[in-house]
Amino acid sequence: MITASAKKRENIAEYLLYMWQIEDLIRAYNLDIDRIDADIISRYEGLDEAKRKEMREWYESLIDMMRREGKEKSGHLQLNANTLHDLEHLHRRLLNDPKFAQYAAEYYNTLPLIVELRAKAGENKKDEIETCFDALYGLLMLRLQKKEISKETEEGARRISRFLAHLASLYKKDYNNELEFSE
Repeated sequence: MITASAKKRENIAEYLLYMWQIEDLIRAYNLDIDRIDADIISRYEGLDEAKRKEMREWYESLIDMMRREGKEKSGHLQLNANTLHDLEHLHRRLLNDPKFAQYAAEYYNTLPLIVELRAKAGENKKDEIETCFDALYGLLMLRLQKKEISKETEEGARRISRFLAHLASLYKKDYNNELEFSE
């Protein structure tokens, strides 16, 4: 909760990847708040009782959403899907505005990777931005499992990361009403 709030304000891409990780963490604990409390919340140092309670309530609300939305086994919560939709919408607006040529150039530099990833997805094609997030999340999971990652995959991830960082930066400006589009 504390990390999520900070990430959401500072970097929407990191926030979304973090929230996907939290969804998987909750699933790994079989949506059991007592186990999450014992193994995760209780280990946060420096939290007073009020903050611990707030963190437990945050996890409980996510567990409740996962149950209500049928996301106990897989998938993403609607609040995360909405964030992804907002990023996809901003992405389209940026591409359609000549004022953001640098962003478009970053996108077109990344597009061959996106096309390749979407081709590998077969029937499970997703929007371009979600495809990028899936790639980075998959890489994160490989790293956590300490699996070998090819140089080609690392380079592709760097390009996708750079592109999403650019989008996240513009998202933050748009969120703060600091982004001006052409009329």
